[in-house]
Amino acid sequence: MRGGALRPMSGYIARRVLQIIPVLFGVTLIVFLMIRLKGDPVQQLVPDWYSEEQIQEVRVAYGFDRPIHVQYVSFLSRAVRGDFGRSFHNRQPAWDMIKKAIPRTAQLALAAFVLGVVIAFPLGIISALRRNTILDLAVTGFAVWGRSLPNFWLGIMLILVFAVTLRWFPVSGTGAISGQPFLKHLFLPAFTLSMGLITTLTRLIRSAVLEVIREDYVTTARAKGLRERVTIVRHVLRNALIPVVTVMGLQIAWLMGGSVIIEQVFAWPGMGRLMLQAIYARDNSVVQAGLLVTSLIIMVSNLVVDLLYTVLDPRIRYS
Repeated sequence: MRGGALRPMSGYIARRVLQIIPVLFGVTLIVFLMIRLKGDPVQQLVPDWYSEEQIQEVRVAYGFDRPIHVQYVSFLSRAVRGDFGRSFHNRQPAWDMIKKAIPRTAQLALAAFVLGVVIAFPLGIISALRRNTILDLAVTGFAVWGRSLPNFWLGIMLILVFAVTLRWFPVSGTGAISGQPFLKHLFLPAFTLSMGLITTLTRLIRSAVLEVIREDYVTTARAKGLRERVTIVRHVLRNALIPVVTVMGLQIAWLMGGSVIIEQVFAWPGMGRLMLQAIYARDNSVVQAGLLVTSLIIMVSNLVVDLLYTVLDPRIRYS
């Protein structure tokens, strides 16, 4: 039975992985064309004082003298091998720069995700179980208020209060140079990034728990004399998690996108800050590599979310 159940699952995973290939192909095409739509890449790269001869040398060196379809095929063939070209400003391979920044962004996104889950789940469950009470109104008000705050403004306010005034946390950086504890540097940017996740999950968990708690099987569980905690965890929360997990998977994309601003506010040396600096510097190779890596992370996270459905709800089967 177990082997028979694994075969449809393995087939589904194989199909989903194969579906990623044309999507990535489409992403590479869009990214490539968007970079070219900004104008002549060579004119964006070189300083104003370059002569026509120097500009032409750069054009030939980077292959921009060839037809655009030939440039795309060349870019695609190199990207498959992990070669996204060299940074025009740092003279380093773009992929090497992205590889150095990915762990920092992953640390920030993971810390924000954990904070969001740890804070949102108790708030959402308590708010649902204490519906229409002062506690429920306070949690709901906090969720609406927190969702309306721009994350860059919240980050600046947290720096002013907790870093500058109270001096509980460092202002910026990771502590690698100063030797300060890494977690102290991580907390403020992670909390700022997690605020959108906290407010979204809190309201969603509250709604999901309120919907499930009215079901007949929950009433039956209570009538059988099960303790309230067991009823909530075993019957209510597990069934309420299905829509929540969907949103959690989608929020990974939001965390990756939101980290661009947060990393800049807190001078966090991650992929978002690197891409923002590359955009300002018009360093197209780094921008292309960062966008493709971000797209791949989002697609893989969506696949993981789909697979988690079968864990939360045994009735779901993929064929």
